[in-house]
Amino acid sequence: MRHDVSVGEAHAMLEQDAVLLDVRELDEWQEGHAPQAVHIPMSQLSGRVEELPRDRTIVCVCHVGGRSAVVSEALNRAGWQAVNLAGGMQAWEYAGSPIVVDDPA
Repeated sequence: MRHDVSVGEAHAMLEQDAVLLDVRELDEWQEGHAPQAVHIPMSQLSGRVEELPRDRTIVCVCHVGGRSAVVSEALNRAGWQAVNLAGGMQAWEYAGSPIVVDDPA
């Protein structure tokens, strides 16, 4: 079952110790990401899923919310508690939420 949350709801969840999981690819991540996000690209998730805590809610985010919806559904089926950030990083940025850009050097 898909469960989408707004940027405001995501912030409230993060304040309550949720984990923000960014599932975009490296080039997208480097263009800008939430400062507290954990980066595990969707393409690597199956091999790295155990890096995610099972005792905290996982807020999944991608560019616009499609890939992260798929990831959140898969995590829920596998026993995690996960939600999808509706609108992805576009909504995050539009809401004025903080973004950091990795220094390519």
